[in-house]
Amino acid sequence: MSDAIKHECGIALIRLRKPYQYYIDKYETPLYAVHKLSVMMEKQVNRGQDGAGVANIKIEVPPGKRYISRYRSVEPQPLTDIFSKIHKKFRKGLKNHRDRSMDAKWLQENLAFTGEVWLGHLRYGTHGSNEVENCHPMLRQSNWRSRNLVMAGNFNMTNVDELFGKLVSLGQHPKEKVDTVTVMEKIGHFLDEENQRVFERFKGIYENPTLSDVIEDNIDLQHVLYRSCRDFDGGYAMCGLTGYGASFVIRDPAGIRPAYYYADDEVVVVASEKQAIKAAFNVDYDQITEITPGSALIVDKNGEYNEFPILPRLEKRSCSFERIYFSRGTDPNIYYERKQLGKLLIPQILKEINYDLENTIFSYIPNTAETAFLGMIEGLEEYLAKKRKQAIMEGILFEEDLEKVLSFRPRIEKLVTKDVKSRTFITADALRDDMVSSVYDTTFEVVRKNVDTVVIIDDSIVRGTTLEKSILTMLDRLKPKKIVVASSAPQIRFPDCYGIDMSKMKDFVAFRAVLKLLEERDLEYLLEDVYTRSVTSIATKNPYHTNFVKALYEPFTDEEISQKIAESIRPKDLNAELSVVFQTVENLHKACPDHLGDWYFTGNYPTQGGNKVVNRAFANSYEGKLERAY
Repeated sequence: MSDAIKHECGIALIRLRKPYQYYIDKYETPLYAVHKLSVMMEKQVNRGQDGAGVANIKIEVPPGKRYISRYRSVEPQPLTDIFSKIHKKFRKGLKNHRDRSMDAKWLQENLAFTGEVWLGHLRYGTHGSNEVENCHPMLRQSNWRSRNLVMAGNFNMTNVDELFGKLVSLGQHPKEKVDTVTVMEKIGHFLDEENQRVFERFKGIYENPTLSDVIEDNIDLQHVLYRSCRDFDGGYAMCGLTGYGASFVIRDPAGIRPAYYYADDEVVVVASEKQAIKAAFNVDYDQITEITPGSALIVDKNGEYNEFPILPRLEKRSCSFERIYFSRGTDPNIYYERKQLGKLLIPQILKEINYDLENTIFSYIPNTAETAFLGMIEGLEEYLAKKRKQAIMEGILFEEDLEKVLSFRPRIEKLVTKDVKSRTFITADALRDDMVSSVYDTTFEVVRKNVDTVVIIDDSIVRGTTLEKSILTMLDRLKPKKIVVASSAPQIRFPDCYGIDMSKMKDFVAFRAVLKLLEERDLEYLLEDVYTRSVTSIATKNPYHTNFVKALYEPFTDEEISQKIAESIRPKDLNAELSVVFQTVENLHKACPDHLGDWYFTGNYPTQGGNKVVNRAFANSYEGKLERAY
């Protein structure tokens, strides 16, 4: 994607189902789980590079022995930093005890990170500064083992204010008003209440310390999660570890955020992406199960696991951006879907180049658009195959013409190369223009000057900044007659509020294009009307039912907005003609039929909180405020 954006975090959970000694004996190392978790996290590093964290819990160690371990890092290579520290801790702990390196009991009583339950997290921060305190896993501590809670997640809540108010009404005094803290404290509150309920039930029957074990064996995590999550509005896949060794992963009722698991006799593992599980455990994809939306995968203290319903399921609206861009493209389903997204653009592209394939070069913006590019070329080959068949059926009299028809191939070149491994979206705004102009390079002397059209495919166009400030200018130096930018995603018109850092309306080049169209056609009164409706709904605390911002797009066709986008991103000194074509929402659904989350394109939010966020985002834009809408 030329306009890279911050997005969903990554989660990885491992539960060893057998005694720790089993893995030492079988795999001849006390670091079996460490190695597996490092692979799972490395294969999801695309999901978060602001920071990372790892937590580990030992299930059965004597009192007085540390049983929760955690490292977090915001170093430039946070995974390397964390796992280097874990390995260093092992080396240091075993320095004078080499004979104990395969003794599970000794290791668990003397070394950290030797437990059975592991939780890893990769962070892309959409809130707060990039400090280690903002990295997951978060820890809620207590002297009672069953009241300890470790949490990490891939989520954003649209109703943080309401959740904060709930905590205050329960008598708590939260230290911050952010969704990470409110979520953990809410689950922690009801975990405390469940502990107390079980304690009251058995306190006259058992005495301490036996009573503590009885409490752990009788805690109803399903009930805890139901009571905790029923007020949540957002997209989430949240992992939790209790101090006594039970763990859970809960997924939002619309299945917005992804979560998958695999289980056998040795492990239960969870990840945001199937590819992470596949890489770490070498299992078949059909052995990896998607966690049901609105349900929790709960693994008890003894390693038994099951999915349990927590909240009523909504229509499944899994994030389509996962398929377009975020998830690793080596997942076979995602690979196929991205190829389809490229292929389905062919009719629009052919129309835009006036079907002149002889004078057209096809390329892509690296790196993640490559798969869509392959699909686009496959679609061109299918189109040409039909044309060849048609020509033969109609009868070609001359051998020279037949040879030309049979031998013609689309012209494919790599025109744009990412020159520096830089992430322009985390650069300070004041320096971003200079950065985006230096991270790409072009290939010269393959475009016939003032003759060829260049078609270049991108995953999506969010801001248009990189196209305007860098890529289009570089392509124009090749002197093409025309440049066609093809986006494998539809026009991004509305903010996301479920995990992607797209919350400000004027960040979207499609919204800026519509503002210009409204001005040109004397329809600016619609802005005031939508603003009035938005602020009224917010003031009356009833902003959930309608997305008023949709009305701003309704007077215009997709093609009119695309044309205005092309004008908006066109550099002032560009010589070539320029046009932009976007994927249709209909074709997006055709390519990704099981992942219909399209609110950024259509404004059809899967939860009521989405409507509140989009109305607030527009009100902020109208008032000139740069603050987030959630």
